[in-house]
Amino acid sequence: MSGATAVLLAVVLGITPTGCYISRAAFEEARILSRREPIAKLVADSATDPVLRAKLSLVLEARRFAIDSLALEAGKSFTAFSRLDRDTLVLVVSAAYRDRLARKTWWFPVVGRFPYKGFFDFPGALRTAEALRSDGFDVTVGPSSAFSTLGWFNDPLVSTTVKADSITLVNTIIHELLHNTFFAKGQVSFNESFATFVGGRGAEHFFRARGDSVSLRRAENDWHDDLVLGAFWERTSHEVERVFASLPDTARTERIAARDSVYALARTRLVDSIGPQLLTYPEGWAQKVRLNNAVLLSRRVYAERLDHFDSVYVAEGRDLKRAIQRIIALQAAARTARDSLP
Repeated sequence: MSGATAVLLAVVLGITPTGCYISRAAFEEARILSRREPIAKLVADSATDPVLRAKLSLVLEARRFAIDSLALEAGKSFTAFSRLDRDTLVLVVSAAYRDRLARKTWWFPVVGRFPYKGFFDFPGALRTAEALRSDGFDVTVGPSSAFSTLGWFNDPLVSTTVKADSITLVNTIIHELLHNTFFAKGQVSFNESFATFVGGRGAEHFFRARGDSVSLRRAENDWHDDLVLGAFWERTSHEVERVFASLPDTARTERIAARDSVYALARTRLVDSIGPQLLTYPEGWAQKVRLNNAVLLSRRVYAERLDHFDSVYVAEGRDLKRAIQRIIALQAAARTARDSLP
């Protein structure tokens, strides 16, 4: 990098909103990396808290399983542990247009556009959410306990992630390592939903191989719920799309009223029909779920066509390693076909 380029980059990072955001994210990532402790060393140390020690041992097992049984690329991710001084790693802000089923997106260097934005600066997240609402967007804000740098850094396990139950922890490790292995630029819904599938089915395979029937049953129940909710979000999005298609783009007020009617019916279905089918969610969960375009689209990012991934899995004889490789090949072929279009 030339001296002039370096100066220009420093100025951009210092004064533009995107630059300030990236600078803060880089600073927080540096703090997380600076606190790394080798997991193997902590596991071997009898002075380590027994509960933490058991969780860290499980992480190493899940990581090894992902490498050996699923052929995922781990690098040095999740070989270190970072203790944070807060209970939430990042707040994730998602927004959508109220009169059409389309996400507000943010562009970032290298990785392209994303339909959400993660904030280490929590007041900044809330300010951004409020500004988006003032601009007429549907908005949803929620915590995330883990993230992947897509192999750019050796992602450590953070204390917010390790607080999860064993099934969720294993699911998360495999989910994030799938991102290290394959990431289709600009295809966020595919990437996250693919990782949801691999994390869910991967947790099942892990606990089955471990001979842990109790955890296996919980992992199976988790995946069952993912499929049920995935189908609900997909059906609801199709219904919203239909009412939008029936009205002209200029009829903003009417379009919003029509979609609100769809959400009212969807809420009834969620409470009366979907909720009773769920095996791992607490009683009353369905009644608390907000429904708007931002919530719908943010949920679908992680649950789009999960049944499609499962159909490939079944076609591959329920061999998850082969299913992963097949899905990656299909996505790569689709990308090549798109790129070849005039």
